[in-house]
Amino acid sequence: MGTLRDLQFALQLKIEELRQRDALIDELELELDTKDDLIRRLQGELDRLRVTLSAPGSATGQQCASSVRVKRRSVITEPTNLDPNLILQNPPMSHSKNQESQRVIEAALRENEWLKYVGSELSDLVDCAYPTTAAQGARLVQEGDEASQSFILEEGKLEVSRAGQKLHIIEAGTLFGELALLYNYTCSSTVTALTSSKLWVIERQTFQRVMQRSSVLRITQSVDVLRSVPLLCTLPEDNLIKISAALQECHYSDGDYIVRHGAPGDIFFIVSSGQLRVLERSSVSEDSMCVSILSRGDSFGDRALKGEVSSSLSVVSAGDATCLVINRESVMRFIGASVDIKENGSNEAKARTADGGDGLCHVSLSDVQVLCNVGEGQYSQTQLVHLKNDTSRVFVLKVISKHALVSSGNRARILAKKQILMDARCPFIVRLYCTFRDAKCLYMLKEACLGGDLWTLLRQRGPFDDNAARFYTTCVLEALRFLHGQGIVHRDLKPENVLLDQKGYAKLAGFGSAKVLGSLRRTWSFCGSAAYQAPEIILHKGHGTLADFWALGVFVYEILSGSPPFSGADLLKICAAVLKGIDAVEFPAAISNPAADFIKQICRENPTERLGQRNGVRDIQAHKWFEGFDWDAVCKGSHTPPILPHVQDFLDRSCSENHTDSSPVDDSDWDKDF
Repeated sequence: MGTLRDLQFALQLKIEELRQRDALIDELELELDTKDDLIRRLQGELDRLRVTLSAPGSATGQQCASSVRVKRRSVITEPTNLDPNLILQNPPMSHSKNQESQRVIEAALRENEWLKYVGSELSDLVDCAYPTTAAQGARLVQEGDEASQSFILEEGKLEVSRAGQKLHIIEAGTLFGELALLYNYTCSSTVTALTSSKLWVIERQTFQRVMQRSSVLRITQSVDVLRSVPLLCTLPEDNLIKISAALQECHYSDGDYIVRHGAPGDIFFIVSSGQLRVLERSSVSEDSMCVSILSRGDSFGDRALKGEVSSSLSVVSAGDATCLVINRESVMRFIGASVDIKENGSNEAKARTADGGDGLCHVSLSDVQVLCNVGEGQYSQTQLVHLKNDTSRVFVLKVISKHALVSSGNRARILAKKQILMDARCPFIVRLYCTFRDAKCLYMLKEACLGGDLWTLLRQRGPFDDNAARFYTTCVLEALRFLHGQGIVHRDLKPENVLLDQKGYAKLAGFGSAKVLGSLRRTWSFCGSAAYQAPEIILHKGHGTLADFWALGVFVYEILSGSPPFSGADLLKICAAVLKGIDAVEFPAAISNPAADFIKQICRENPTERLGQRNGVRDIQAHKWFEGFDWDAVCKGSHTPPILPHVQDFLDRSCSENHTDSSPVDDSDWDKDF
């Protein structure tokens, strides 16, 4: 009995001890939640403090702002001038390898968090990899060097170190250095062979050539098929390329009806893969009979392009099949038979109503007086200035070092940017009035948008509501409408590059990555800001104006929630998040259902599926998120902005500092004598 009572007493003690522990755990969890809330509040206060300290004139603020903004700095690579014929005639060189080596390379590529999204081109990358060896102690990668190669270790062992400190070991079957495939970056670590090693190398130039060739092949094949259509065969190649870019890929299973007898239709189809059966029925009582088989390269729906919207035949998939499709409205838009006067004419009207710069074409450095410095870049300095003979007119003067431009290889990019901005007469784009130079520097006299940028406002005020987000999105879309109408892709849309003028209207800036599209309506440069790059930019598959629409979806998500949908510890992590797609993103409650639908529709992985692909801004304008929003009032300048900037205090901060010019030169010589 005594033994049993002792056991019962011991059990009660244990039960009480467990109860006390459970209570302690509950208290600690509550305390942890409280501390998490405190951390979030302190982080918010820290962000606001950084913004406050970054006010003009504060050296501490400039350092702090720089440390915050470095994560959002744009990547700008050398322009890619692609000759389609040269690309098709000179495929990348293949290198022979045994089956085991092929398996190792392919497995390493497929296991990589972003290269696994490359697609059918992955097998070409395997073929183009070439072998190399490293003796024990040899350095494959040196910290501080510029990288242009990625490696796959087949045999051996490698050590990764930084500043002499060992980081980790690379085992056989591992891919490393893949960031070099995207752009020319500086290595942050050293890789040394611990044993004699066998590796396979993929060059950045080879990766880009593989992806470019695949893209050019798709375009040229689509154009060749379009040329076989009687209604389209006489069109200029540029128009056919535009139409091919609007083709959407649709997949069908066995027995799926693609077209039904008597059903209205306005779609033109091109068979991409598989086979289709064309059925005809003589009368209502009779069964349909197969009259022909369509296979790859065949097309149907020509009558729909002519306006005949009722089909006399049925088309059914015979097994799995894929078709490229386009609607009549899109075709007519490209060939000019159904031009939207409002969309194409509005830009000219807006250009006439844009804030003028009359009388500024002959301004020189001797005509301006510096008020204060407002920013400093890697190769340039930005100053707030006014005219000496009219102190009420305030401008921004960007001063660019000629020596820095030449040494960095950015001369062509700056000249292209200058030309785009000089031709951009749109009230929703920051105006470039004139340019000039002296012996050491180039100068760009630009419109002063003193209301700040949306990135700063987001951190000062928090996320915007739907009405404010729609207002700023409309301003950005009007800017994109103008640019896309001129065949220009912006490629660096983000809150930092959307500025507010004195009235509170938003204007698009940040044209360092902007480019006039060439004959293929595509470009292949890797550029833009992390988290805003479209999948086709990351994968070097060729991109056009639809990459700007993807960035617009990311932009809307960020201004509604406070942070972009795609994030990661480094560029590769962010790229992997982008390639996983918008469907893998969890939307916060702050984003309404219509806004979420808008973002998901415009951020489709396949550019041909994005909202705006068919009819540009008009399709976006018709989305339910904009229902009830007075778009026309924004375009006319009669809509009250959600935020009215207070710019007088900023204007009063004149650090009057004369800027003399020994030899002011006219704009016509701006691009000479670098």
